[in-house]
Amino acid sequence: MLTAAGSLLRLGLGRFVRGPSGAPLGAAPRSSPPLPPWGLLRYSSGGATNGSAPSDQGKVHRVPTQHRPSQFDKKILLWTGRFKSMDEIPPWVPPEMIDAARNKARVKVCYIMIGLTIIACFAVIASAKRAVERHESLTSWNLAKKAKLREEAALAAQAKAK
Repeated sequence: MLTAAGSLLRLGLGRFVRGPSGAPLGAAPRSSPPLPPWGLLRYSSGGATNGSAPSDQGKVHRVPTQHRPSQFDKKILLWTGRFKSMDEIPPWVPPEMIDAARNKARVKVCYIMIGLTIIACFAVIASAKRAVERHESLTSWNLAKKAKLREEAALAAQAKAK
C-alpha cells in the first residue's frame, strides 16, 4: 500500500521514500513537519522519557520483606516441616518462605488426592466384582424399576377408573 504525505512516499511496512528533488508526490500536498536529522519519530513503550513529562524514577514500589503469618500459614509451615512446633515460628516470616511452604503443601495435597483416587478405584472394582457374583447389574436394576413404575401406573389407573 502506498500513501503520499508531502514529499514522502509511505510503503506498506512503515518504510518511507523521499520523492524526486523534494517535489510533492501526492495530488494535494500536505504540510508536514520536517523530519528530525536522525529519521522518523518512533513510539516506544520503554522507560525513556522525552524530558518534558515528570519522571517517576524516584518512586519505588516496595514489597514488604516480612509477613505476619496467619494461623493457617503457621499450620502449613508446621505441616511442611519448616518448623518443629508452633512456638518456634517467629512473628514475622519472609513471604518467600510462606510461598515455598504453600507450594510444598499443595504438592502434598495433590499426592494425597492421587492416592485416594487410586484407593477409590480399587474399591469400585471390588464392589463391582461382588455385584457380578450376586448377578446384579444396572440393566437388571433399570428393568426392575420400570416394572415397578408400570405396576404403580396400572394401580393408579384402576383407582381413577373406579
